[in-house]
Amino acid sequence: MLASVATFGLEGVDAREITVEVDVRRGLPAFTIVGLPDVAVRESRERVRAALLNSSLEFPLSRLTANLAPAWVRKAGPGFDLALAVCVLAASGQVPSGRLESTAVCGELSLSGEVRPVRGALAVALAARQAGYGRLIVPVDNAPEAALAEGLEVLGLSSIGRIVDLLHDRRAAEPVHASEADEAPLATPDLADVRGQADAKRALEIAAAGGHNLLMVGPPGAGKTMIARRMPGILPPPAFEEAIEITRIRSVAGLGGRLARERPFRAPHHTVSAQGLVGGGSHPRPGEITLAHRGVLFLDELAEFSRAALEALRQPLEDGFVAITRGQRSLVFPSQTTLLAACNPCSCGLVPAQCECSATERARYRRRLSGPLLDRIDLVCQVSPPLALQLVGRESPAEGSAEVRERVVAARQRQLRRLAGCPVLSNGGMDGRMTRRHAVLRGSAVQRMMDVVGSGGLTGRGHDRVLRLARTIADLAGRAEIHSDDLDEALGYRLGTVGEAAA
Repeated sequence: MLASVATFGLEGVDAREITVEVDVRRGLPAFTIVGLPDVAVRESRERVRAALLNSSLEFPLSRLTANLAPAWVRKAGPGFDLALAVCVLAASGQVPSGRLESTAVCGELSLSGEVRPVRGALAVALAARQAGYGRLIVPVDNAPEAALAEGLEVLGLSSIGRIVDLLHDRRAAEPVHASEADEAPLATPDLADVRGQADAKRALEIAAAGGHNLLMVGPPGAGKTMIARRMPGILPPPAFEEAIEITRIRSVAGLGGRLARERPFRAPHHTVSAQGLVGGGSHPRPGEITLAHRGVLFLDELAEFSRAALEALRQPLEDGFVAITRGQRSLVFPSQTTLLAACNPCSCGLVPAQCECSATERARYRRRLSGPLLDRIDLVCQVSPPLALQLVGRESPAEGSAEVRERVVAARQRQLRRLAGCPVLSNGGMDGRMTRRHAVLRGSAVQRMMDVVGSGGLTGRGHDRVLRLARTIADLAGRAEIHSDDLDEALGYRLGTVGEAAA
């Protein structure tokens, strides 16, 4: 007898539909799985057999052949256990196969028959809804996460026995409520704690308002990391669609499945590999830049990262996605993130008056950051040590994160209205065509830009990035058009090398 059931396997941060087919016929008892299964999938034979027997169900003493289609796609992970078990029951006549139409299943089995949670339940639910399935059976622990996919009936069950009862109409499934948002996060550090550093705080505000990449250069202890850690406090909360994207990526990575309330802030150590930063592996997993999608990727001590890791960032920062090819598969990981970086002016990190590095040592240190990488950074800001009066004396209270966040949210709202119908949500994500449409220069600003470009101070990419930066500055000021002052401020942050920033 032959039966089939639909399930889904993870591919990157998405899910691919897999059809599980089981054929039961007379012959010597055997259980064979074909369709390019990995070790975890092949081991599911033993889990399925033990789970059925320990749930007082029958495991057919016949020749069983299970096929995972399409056969050319490699299958990995234990998420196929539940589909194999349900398909064996249907092929052996223990459950009505007609009840499996328009139903997909996904989950891992324990030897006792319990259904264990799996990674990527939200990605599976979104793919099932897109494929036209009306019902999805998942582990009970994954049900609230999967229920975030609206328009799909999600059933969360705790054991294979309960699934059999459900298919025989002996038990009704309990209603599943969508996962609630993360609990209110701990209070984020306030921007008011930073003494002085008006230029750096202004650059941070512009970066948050438009999703622009920012590099801060200064000696140790000047406050670069302190300022960067306050970025989450001024970012606007994600919209529901963005929260779904963030939650899906976190679920695939095994970081939880509650609906995201805040934008991600990732700060990997400088020893991270290129694969850990942009993703990859034999079974490709998302890297740090994908985990920071719709949020911030903070690279402290930028010049200490390996050259290979930094150069791997160039294409994702430009295109907004990471394309990884493994064998016959090409996977795409989203990477629309704001890069926030900090580094010292030289290897010793001292202020110029105390620096004892030779010109050769300083040049060698600066060469750790390539020109193409720096060309993808919109703002370069020098962070000098605060003055003694600012650090020790009493000064008027500085502006807090709440006030800055209000301006950032207002600027983002202006961008959303202007970019309605476009695939991007902020100025930093605009391509060349959109930049020329929405960031138009007029009057004296045109001649100013022509002089800068004519002198060789900007590349073609740099020209577009300056326009986007000026557009964000105008949005923060509430202006519909870009003024000369907006362009001048944008050009002031557009420095070509770390050496110029240190100077």
